[in-house]
Amino acid sequence: MKRILLVDDSPTMLMSMECVLKRNGYAVATATSAKQAIEKAPTFKPDLMITDLNMPHMSGIELIRELKNTPAMRFKPMLMLTTEFQQSKRDEAKQAGATGWLVKPLHPEELSNVVRKVLPA
Repeated sequence: MKRILLVDDSPTMLMSMECVLKRNGYAVATATSAKQAIEKAPTFKPDLMITDLNMPHMSGIELIRELKNTPAMRFKPMLMLTTEFQQSKRDEAKQAGATGWLVKPLHPEELSNVVRKVLPA
């Protein structure tokens, strides 16, 4: 079973994404902050991480940069989830190691399709 780590400071967003992904057969862990994600990643060993961009204390871009420096997460796909549309933010995320960009509000079918593409069975 593929494992997905969801990181967002919005409990509602986490709950809705977790529900969709679990229905699709994924094991899901959630974190409400980048700090919590950094703590959970080594033991949960996600195959994919989806993180919000704008979070207190550490942004999703900083989180991706931090985790890409760890051997266990270096080659894992990481998707950025945000309401931002700015190309400069997309470029910064890509430079940090983000695999893709998802825009809120995220429809369940869109989330499922993107995850299937990034994490083939």
